[in-house]
Amino acid sequence: MSVAKLREVCSALPGATQDIKWGEVLVFSVGEKMFATTHTDVSNTFSFKVDHDRFLSLTDRPGIIPAPYMARFKWVQISDPKAIALEEAIELVTRSYQLVFAKLTKKMQQEIAHG
Repeated sequence: MSVAKLREVCSALPGATQDIKWGEVLVFSVGEKMFATTHTDVSNTFSFKVDHDRFLSLTDRPGIIPAPYMARFKWVQISDPKAIALEEAIELVTRSYQLVFAKLTKKMQQEIAHG
């Protein structure tokens, strides 16, 4: 997935924001909690949170690795764009958003939902 497509997908999610952190990482967040990242200097490489039971099956696939510094939180990194179809990538990024959104306070969830 290109950076442009990732921006498009993430920007369409309710309450999603984006900013640059650590000088070169484009971070997508909801309620100030990250749900996806990409390096602005490396095209087609991006990371996101996954369900606990999907982590091992995804990281067993060539081109998908445990995300550096975030693997303990069940984040994966797509390091080869051929490792995942666009439709699956969109589904997984959307699921990452849902996982992070679910951990927000009920008050924050309502603020975002009624936004």
